[in-house]
Amino acid sequence: MDYRNLRDLKVSAVGFGCMGFSHGYGALPERKESIDLIRYAYDLGCNFFDTAEGYGNGHNEELVGSALKPMRNKVIIATKFKLSDEETDVYNCIKKHLQASLSRLQTDYVDLYYWHRINRNISLQEVAKALGKLINEGLIRGWGISQADPDDIRVAQNETPLSAVQNEFSMMERMYEKEVIPLCEELNIGFVPFSPLGSGFLSGKYRPDDKYQGDDVRRVITRFTPANMLSNQPLIDLLEKYANKKKASKAQIALAWMLMKYPHLVPIPGMRTQERIVENLGAADIVFRKEEIKKLDQDLERI
Repeated sequence: MDYRNLRDLKVSAVGFGCMGFSHGYGALPERKESIDLIRYAYDLGCNFFDTAEGYGNGHNEELVGSALKPMRNKVIIATKFKLSDEETDVYNCIKKHLQASLSRLQTDYVDLYYWHRINRNISLQEVAKALGKLINEGLIRGWGISQADPDDIRVAQNETPLSAVQNEFSMMERMYEKEVIPLCEELNIGFVPFSPLGSGFLSGKYRPDDKYQGDDVRRVITRFTPANMLSNQPLIDLLEKYANKKKASKAQIALAWMLMKYPHLVPIPGMRTQERIVENLGAADIVFRKEEIKKLDQDLERI
């Protein structure tokens, strides 16, 4: 496994998005199975695990904390908080959220603490200042923001330097390539794509007649409607073409594409079987030459 830097945090080139163990993607694995899978990824070289207080109302943090407790000082744990309009005492409110997360995670510090979604009714500068104070207190090692635009990044960075920005990015969601990803590289901020496989779409494993139940997010993600799946089939066909060339899977090509383009980028796909863990972590071993990436981008532009 290769490793990259999110400012001062050294992380595996592919991280682990743990949300799916608590909600969002259908029936959940048993607790022991989830813990075993997280530890299996660690044994294969993954040291970067992403969770949030809101995933399963704390369930996900408890799960991740239990799984990683034996190797806590060897892993990088990222979690997230939200602020409501009523939480105007910014520093004390954030610290209260953090203390609850620390308890669930069974640790006395968090490596990377994100503001999960920017609340426009709360001062970003005040939040950045509060996170800087928590860094100085040793309760967190770095901080980040999620779904941020260039102005947000500059405001936050000027107050307390960011370790990472976490936005959605994949072959299907490329709006942040224009400004945000280059800005992060310029400012030495890591970029952490969530849903780097388009919520699994880019694996090519789903069919237009698949049904999604309960809190499965694919019920409301429009790329999974039958008409859109059929319309986006050329993208899956393109991934299949490159997968055959590289003797890889479609998911590996989608991940390797972004890894080869951006050295400050670390995707966090979700993985709920040993096979998916091996597959996704293996994307870090796939090499594209510059001309191959250029050709792939040209092919993508034609879709």
